[in-house]
Amino acid sequence: MTPLASLTEPRHSTIRRVAVHVPEGRQSGTEIEDEIRSRNPGLHLRPGLLRQMYGFEERRVAPADAWPSDLAAAAARRLLDECGLGPEAVDLLVFASASEDLEEPATAHVVADQLGVTAPVFDVKNACNGVLNAVEIADALIRAGRYRRVLIVTGERGSALSRLPVRDRDELALRLPAFTLGDLGAALLLEASDRAGLLGIRSFANSAGWRAATVTNPYFSPGASVTALRFDSQALAASFTGMEKEAMDALREWGREPGELDLVCVHQPSVPFTHAILDSTGIARDRAMVTFPRYGNVATGSLPLQLVEAAEKDRLHPGDLVAFIGLASGASAGLLLMEWHPDPA
Repeated sequence: MTPLASLTEPRHSTIRRVAVHVPEGRQSGTEIEDEIRSRNPGLHLRPGLLRQMYGFEERRVAPADAWPSDLAAAAARRLLDECGLGPEAVDLLVFASASEDLEEPATAHVVADQLGVTAPVFDVKNACNGVLNAVEIADALIRAGRYRRVLIVTGERGSALSRLPVRDRDELALRLPAFTLGDLGAALLLEASDRAGLLGIRSFANSAGWRAATVTNPYFSPGASVTALRFDSQALAASFTGMEKEAMDALREWGREPGELDLVCVHQPSVPFTHAILDSTGIARDRAMVTFPRYGNVATGSLPLQLVEAAEKDRLHPGDLVAFIGLASGASAGLLLMEWHPDPA
């Protein structure tokens, strides 16, 4: 761990590297629809519905015995190996996922134990915006001189929600988006730097929209013996109204215009929703890295996955201006602007 005495001002933070762990299991939309029919023989499901409504083709599915911490640790190991770092190099570990191993303790402890990290840890949870919020916190802590190197990890096991029973057609309508949830592990390493990598972060919320998408907690929900979920897609989309303007206003406050962005990573719950967000912000669709059709909605893993995919497809280069647009039930949104400097400062 870096001694606090060696942390000197002024400082900035930069994302040094991003890595993902993609499970080998695949499940196509057709296979998911067949599974829904077999478990609920009284329900009629139109063939190709997931593709028609969401642009969904397939998702990745982790082994049944895999925990969110396993996916997060796998991505973190890859990241540290690629950086040539050991667990002792981590000053702080943050687990930021919609999925979790336990109610108590923090899943960050489980990941740290798997990696051999002995630094302080904690969890951050805000639906699909967990990673974006963790970056905001880590950036502030680094700039304050508290830590030099922060490892942010996430492990999503959204496919597990597909196993919940469906009682009738109305309940199916409120659960259909859950059948596009995929599994993924991701890790980001933020470091102190004399060069500004993260140029700005801004968060927004409309907490009156929290009822639009809910997953109950069976331990603390009165009268609920099992996990229950519902997604009112129309209400959820409406809860983000106005946030796209706020995000673009923030971008312009930072002296940038949408047309200057080299890459935009936007949270992707569906293809139509992604296009709607891009169009409403004035960002050209070809600036985005569309991953939803091949991975589904991987929640907090969506933004880091797009960054990795862009690098692999030669669409991301040092010095590029990159924006993260986070969207999460609640509702919350966030904008992160950075210059991509993957090499150590």
